[in-house]
Amino acid sequence: MIIMAPVLLILLGATEILQADFLPDEKISLLPPVNFTIKVTGLAQVLLHWEPNPDQEQRNVNLEYQVKINAPKEDDYETRITESKCVTILHKGFSASVRTILQNDHSLLASSWASAELHAPPGSPGTSVVNLTCTTNTTADNYSHLRPYQVSLHCTWLVGTDAPEDTQYLLYYRYGSWTEECQEYSKDSLGRNIACWFPRTFIRSRGRDWLAVLVNGSSKHSAIKPFDQLFALHAIGKDEHKPLREWFLIVLMATICFILLILLLICRICHLWIKLFPPIPAPKSNIKDLFVTANYEKAGSVETEIEVISYIEKPGVETLEDSVF
Repeated sequence: MIIMAPVLLILLGATEILQADFLPDEKISLLPPVNFTIKVTGLAQVLLHWEPNPDQEQRNVNLEYQVKINAPKEDDYETRITESKCVTILHKGFSASVRTILQNDHSLLASSWASAELHAPPGSPGTSVVNLTCTTNTTADNYSHLRPYQVSLHCTWLVGTDAPEDTQYLLYYRYGSWTEECQEYSKDSLGRNIACWFPRTFIRSRGRDWLAVLVNGSSKHSAIKPFDQLFALHAIGKDEHKPLREWFLIVLMATICFILLILLLICRICHLWIKLFPPIPAPKSNIKDLFVTANYEKAGSVETEIEVISYIEKPGVETLEDSVF
C-alpha cells in the first residue's frame, strides 16, 4: 500500500493536468457577435446574419451561437454557423437576438445579446384584408412525366373594414424559391379583388415547404397595410382526382373482374365445367331402392293365392271353371 500511494498521486496529478489542457477555462470572457442584421429575402422569409466578435479570445474552444426570435412568435435554437434562415409572417414586424455561448460538462457560458429588428410595414389600421383562406387542388397530369401532379391554388379574403372604396388588392404566393403574382381575380360589387385563382402552380402537392401568401393593396386615399400568412400544405391538401397509379390499379382490378365474369358465363353456356369435370357415376341401386325392394318382397310373401271354383249347371252339359287370383 505504501508503494501504491505515490503511483496514485502521480496518476491523479496527470489527470488534473490533462483536464486543465483540454477543458476550457470557465473564467473565459465571451463577447456578443457583431454586425447582426436581418434581411428580407422573400415573402415571409428573412436571413439573419452576424459575425464573431473580433476581440473574442481564442483558446481552442468551439464557440456556438444561440438565436432567439422575439416577435412575431417566440422561438430559440442553437447553431454553429453565423447565419440562419427564418420563415415567418412579417406584417407584424420581426425582431431577434443572438449571443455567443460555450457549453461544457459543468455549466453554460454565454455573452450578452446582440439584437436587430424589422419594423412592421406602414399602412392604416383596418385596411388590410381579413379572413384570408387558401386551398390547393391536386390533379393527375398524364402529359408530363417530370410532374405527374398538377396543383392549382385558390384564395379568398374579405376587404378590410376601414379600407377605402377604391382599394385594390394584389396577391402573391411563394413556394420554395418560386414567387408568382395572381392573374385571375374575382371582384365584389365595387370592383375590388376578393379572390384569386392560379390554375397551374409550381407547388408540390406532397412537399414539406411552407406556402407563403401575401396580399397588399393600394388606394388614393389611404396607405393599405399588407397582410401575409403561412399555410401548411397538408392542412389545405384537396385531391380532385386520384393519382395516376391509383387509377391504374382500379382499372386493372376492374378488367380482371370483367374477364372472370365473361369466363364464368362462357362456362355456364357451353357446359364447359361439366365437360372438364364430369360427375362421378353413382351406383344404380341406392339405399332408397333397397328399402323399396325389401318392402315389396315382404308384402309379396304375405299374399296367398286364392282358388275359386265355380260350378255352373246347364242342361245336359256340366262345365267346370277354375279361376285363380
